[in-house]
Amino acid sequence: MSADAPRRAAHYVHGHHEAVLRSHTWRTAANSAGYLLPELAPGQSVLDVGCGPGTITADLAERVAPGEVTGVDAAGGVLAQARATAAERGLTNLTFAVADVHRLDFPDDSFDVVHAHQVLQHVADPVGALREMRRVCRPGGVVAARDADYAAMTWYPQVPGLDDWLATYRTVARASGGEPDAGRQLHAWARQAGFTEVTSTATAWCYATDEERSWWSGLWADRTLSSHYRASAVPGGHVTEAGLLAAADAWRQWGRAADGWFAVLHGEILCRA
Repeated sequence: MSADAPRRAAHYVHGHHEAVLRSHTWRTAANSAGYLLPELAPGQSVLDVGCGPGTITADLAERVAPGEVTGVDAAGGVLAQARATAAERGLTNLTFAVADVHRLDFPDDSFDVVHAHQVLQHVADPVGALREMRRVCRPGGVVAARDADYAAMTWYPQVPGLDDWLATYRTVARASGGEPDAGRQLHAWARQAGFTEVTSTATAWCYATDEERSWWSGLWADRTLSSHYRASAVPGGHVTEAGLLAAADAWRQWGRAADGWFAVLHGEILCRA
């Protein structure tokens, strides 16, 4: 999506069903923001955009303490879980609020670090979102983003139904106003947003053990049938109920493969404000 492309209203294709949060609460700063960690130091102020249930946010708060961390999400309901996560970990330098990344309710130059994980793929205007993240970042600070690239997902064995699932998911995500292949576009979006100093990297999640395959396949089978994705996919005419059942079965079939392997490639950007 270019800076001059028409903007579509976007809604979060996954929602916050238990099967979705099962994945989100697994995320940590170590497994999802490793590229950012060398930039963090005690005393920094951090804004975590699209914080969800707050597990990454809490890790960031621990690393920059006594610096203050603010987690924001457009979905207010999930913030109760984020606050509970902070309370369980005894974090007093962490607060949460409802916010839209396109219109952040903070003054210019408010934070040393502005971070977004798996957010830009779901917004109507990723370039505008990066500009807004830049606005609230202090000069010399860092704007960081990491997003999956669905077209670059790869797996073994080649269960045919997973190809159908991926094609349908990418169609539904775009119909919802997002860009499922965001990972490969982050660098370009950052340049369009006006950043001149951008470091672009890539890392992957990989699921290969029996436990990992069971967990990853099970949550995606459940997400396919029970999350907000289903409410977007079927009424939107992108897939039939039978197609969704077939996709869930394909996930379970892959999960039972003794030699199964699945990788999710992510693009990452560190932008100096």
